[in-house]
Amino acid sequence: MRLQRQELKDLMKNKMMQAGLREDHAEQTAEILTWSHERGYASHGAVRVEYYSERIYKGGITRDPHVTWKQTGPCSGILDGDNGIGYVMATEGMKKAIAMAKENGVAVVGMANISHSGSIGYYAEMAAKEDMVAITFCQSDPMAVPYGGTEPYYGTNPISFAAPTADDRTVVFDMATTVQAWGKILDKRSQGASIPADWAVDEKGLPVTDPHLVNALVPIAGAKGYGLMMMVDVFSGVLLGVPFGKHVSSMYHDLSEGRKLGQMHIVIDPDRFVGREEFKKRMSQVCDELGSMPAAEGYGKVYYPGERAVMRRDKAYAEGGIEVVDELVEYLKGDAIHFDRYDHKNRFAD
Repeated sequence: MRLQRQELKDLMKNKMMQAGLREDHAEQTAEILTWSHERGYASHGAVRVEYYSERIYKGGITRDPHVTWKQTGPCSGILDGDNGIGYVMATEGMKKAIAMAKENGVAVVGMANISHSGSIGYYAEMAAKEDMVAITFCQSDPMAVPYGGTEPYYGTNPISFAAPTADDRTVVFDMATTVQAWGKILDKRSQGASIPADWAVDEKGLPVTDPHLVNALVPIAGAKGYGLMMMVDVFSGVLLGVPFGKHVSSMYHDLSEGRKLGQMHIVIDPDRFVGREEFKKRMSQVCDELGSMPAAEGYGKVYYPGERAVMRRDKAYAEGGIEVVDELVEYLKGDAIHFDRYDHKNRFAD
């Protein structure tokens, strides 16, 4: 079923308000979920609403959090989210970081004690829209083995950066540090298909092709991805004084408890370096040169990070709206707040 942007956003907002989330927090969360879904990131779109609603309803997300801000220096600060909805806390943290970077040239802002914050590319893009360069890190619950290990220690621990150009393009890169997301493995299960041997491992830490035998995901590029996972956890966990590594709370273990997650934004004003307009001009040149490069067979074109996401968004609206599976639309339009499907499940929601 295809929905217009505002309709999808309103449905998600209303469902989370039914669960008890205050209106302004539901509004911002629904905005970012819509941003994700319209760009083709359905795994971070409307499908997340039932999980959030169940956690909100059961008390694992603070409905009206007491948020505190502590500026620890001219270029640094920590926002404590009191286990409020992560989308709002990450947004507020980025607003602080942008203002600080405009004043002092650079900002390093941490968000501590927050819940899941979705597609972190949104927050990096916020800075790019203000002519800033940004990188953001976010920890997640353990589901990936360290290089050479047998037990999960780190999460998918995503990294995102964004930069403006001299025109209407924005470079937005957003990646997990695992080879593949769990959702892709679930998809293979539903198809009765095998998975590539480099996606996951079994309980002995050995490569597995049967999706039903998956015990953990694996880092991208072996030891390199493992190092990136650690880097993300150091910046967004250890450095902020929240649980880190294997101590990060499970997404599904107990939905009545707050998750105490951490996230870190780093924002830089190009005016303190090459100059804002010169930087944007150079970024436009980068995008142009990449786009005009001869593409390898089967690729058609070299895209800059974030370009295809915008193309998917524009294509969706040209074809009548955002595609959302019928069952999900029925849930969003229905009376049920949630179906008790996520509480006390394992790391893969099984």
